Amino acid sequence: MAKQEIQDNGVKRGLKDRHISMIAIGGCIGTGLFMTSGGAIHDAGALGALLAYAIIGAMVFFLMTSLGEMATYLPVSGSFSTYATRFVDPSLGFALGWNYWFNWVITVAADVTIAAQVIQYWTPLSGIPAWSWSCLFLIIIFGLNALSVRVYGESEYWFALIKVVTVIIFIAVGLLTILGIMGGEFVGFDTFTKDGGPILGDGLGGSLLTILGVFLVAGFSFQGTELIGITAGESENPERAVPKAIKQVFWRILIFYILAIFVIGMLIPYDSSALMGGGDDISTSPFTLVFQNAGLAFAASFMNAVILTSVLSAGNSGMYASTRMLYSMSKDKLAYPVFGKTNKSGVPYVSLLVTAIIVIGIFVLQHLSGDAYEYIVAASGMTGFIAWVGIAVSHYRFRKAFDKQNYDKSKLKYKAKLFPFGPIFAGVLCVLVIIGRDVDFIKTGDFNLNRFVITYMGIPVFLAFFIYHKVRYKTKMVPLENVDLRQDVDMEQIK
Repeated sequence: MAKQEIQDNGVKRGLKDRHISMIAIGGCIGTGLFMTSGGAIHDAGALGALLAYAIIGAMVFFLMTSLGEMATYLPVSGSFSTYATRFVDPSLGFALGWNYWFNWVITVAADVTIAAQVIQYWTPLSGIPAWSWSCLFLIIIFGLNALSVRVYGESEYWFALIKVVTVIIFIAVGLLTILGIMGGEFVGFDTFTKDGGPILGDGLGGSLLTILGVFLVAGFSFQGTELIGITAGESENPERAVPKAIKQVFWRILIFYILAIFVIGMLIPYDSSALMGGGDDISTSPFTLVFQNAGLAFAASFMNAVILTSVLSAGNSGMYASTRMLYSMSKDKLAYPVFGKTNKSGVPYVSLLVTAIIVIGIFVLQHLSGDAYEYIVAASGMTGFIAWVGIAVSHYRFRKAFDKQNYDKSKLKYKAKLFPFGPIFAGVLCVLVIIGRDVDFIKTGDFNLNRFVITYMGIPVFLAFFIYHKVRYKTKMVPLENVDLRQDVDMEQIK
């Protein structure tokens, strides 16, 4: 293996530019767009959903530019845990890293379960139990991650390409349907502005609360875009690949989400009974409905195949992200050193094995005790938003340390947009979404203890990790003048 392809800490720089770009695209296209976007329109109206996704999309764009600036300057696997450790406080890095690992482990377990349910659309009477399919999918995901990072990158490239092509076809078919070229007459804005208005809610306050409720759905749809930072540590040329992928974020959000939701809002009334389920049945996917209205009889089967691909892609990325986060934490002395061991292919095999074992354990628990599994899922429910807050805080401190130490900004190969507005806007909006997650209580004042605990359980879990590390190691926030901005130093040396 050529010297430039090997990183000093054992992983290999095997991801090409096209892998990074497509992983970034695939990270924000998933079941959140294909399925739950219909529920968002049902809850907030066509324009309400459009505004919610646009605002969250802008937030994600600023977050990714923040992450991109740090990732091109210091490309490491498990990036934002390392950045929080180095630029803010080791206890924050510890809490972010372990919570993020935990979140993706649960996600992988959920994805192999969902994949089994999706495939039974074609084999409802086959007699093959769902858990058998789940085991098969878990073996496939494990294998793709065990071979090499290039195999992972190649698999994600094709998974993402299928999703991208599907969305482009959907938008094209939808626009042709709106114009009356496919499936009937010219539609116009009658459906978009249907009774109740394009934004649902009583008065300005009610409309704002309705949009706030969709913020959470939109935020979950965009989660996974931060994988750009994690892949930077194994990119062949992170200084070129990461900025290129980041620059595409705005156009991805604009084309894939804003246009897609606009098409759905123009063609399907917000009060359609098909949208009310919000995504439990492939036949209620707004993508399926639009394709069927255009006269494409195979729509349900086609979308089922795409959603199966999307779920497997999410599981594949989840296994990669959790493995690299555990590996990175071992390098930062936030986890046992054994998790930093890699094989000849540069795969952190100990981290991968342990992660897979925990996934299996959670999968078994899911089937044996639904209540216990519900609380485990709740414990990780806000991890993505908390991680985004961590990225915003880390970037703000990173740039302030540059100013404090009069560091040469020419070393920043990529600069985030509109600093300091970007990280401040993104961080504040993430906190707002976290606080406002229990929209039903805010709207009605009807307090439900069980709902409240499940909704906000992720916060005390995160704080427990943070306080444990803070008390045990007595860490302090790193003063700006002491933030280590060197690019050629290992975290083990810093410690």
